[in-house]
Amino acid sequence: MLYAIFCEDAPDSLEMRLKVRPAHLQRLEVLKSQGRLVLAGPHPAIDANDPGAAGFTGSLIVAEFASLADAYAWAEQDPYKEAGVYAKINIKPFKKVFP
Repeated sequence: MLYAIFCEDAPDSLEMRLKVRPAHLQRLEVLKSQGRLVLAGPHPAIDANDPGAAGFTGSLIVAEFASLADAYAWAEQDPYKEAGVYAKINIKPFKKVFP
């Protein structure tokens, strides 16, 4: 089943986000290579593709997991979570309708 993983960044976490980004992207590449990643990306803190020093407020990942528990287990091991970039993670089942 698909799950939407909503991640909320901790305040002042941009520097750590940038430092840990390669490891975070590497984990997403694994999901992608397994055909389980639907989409992933950050939420800019301002209305711009490149928010610069304003940074980000969190991320959204939609991917396939065997269960909600598996999705939470995967998210808790994300380098952003382990480094303190993500202050909060919420996951909900997701039913893709379009496209």
